Amino acid sequence: MSLNTQNSQHTAEPVDESQLPGPLTRLKRWLTAHHMTLMTIADTPHSIAFGSAIGIFFGFTPLYPLKTLLSIAVAWICRCNKIAAAIAVTLHDVVIWVMPAIYLAEYHLGCWSLRRPPARRVHFRQFGLHDYLHWHVFSRVVWPTFWPAFVGSLFLAIPSAIVVYFLMRLLISRARTLQKMDDVGQP
Repeated sequence: MSLNTQNSQHTAEPVDESQLPGPLTRLKRWLTAHHMTLMTIADTPHSIAFGSAIGIFFGFTPLYPLKTLLSIAVAWICRCNKIAAAIAVTLHDVVIWVMPAIYLAEYHLGCWSLRRPPARRVHFRQFGLHDYLHWHVFSRVVWPTFWPAFVGSLFLAIPSAIVVYFLMRLLISRARTLQKMDDVGQP
């Protein structure tokens, strides 16, 4: 009898975030922390959603060292929310464990769309330290892989940005409508 009582109590427990794998726990914690930040920004739903879409777009590109700066700069040029752009572009940093596979898929998609064969494997042992200071190494090693990766990233970045724009605009508008209704209903 006590065994059944223990089993029924054990199965009735809610799933705790500590039971999730490590990367999913970090993703859930990040989404929870930044969800309210995006919802409470004092700006229009269009501006916040457009800034988020810009951040998601640049997060998919292989412009890794510049993606945060570029997303903030483009958000500033488009006169949309720069904070939303910065928060959205950092989502890719939270799911960094998946990004190498996404970058590889983008590269292969770019090679396919440009009708180029993927570059053969480069052995960096053949380059000395002084070779990295010369332009020919960049033009032989980095550029042939960057351009297909960038073109391939557009196939993921553009649809993702469009989906995020409409989803964020819907969520923010709905949250603000519910907040207005609660404010009117309370004396």
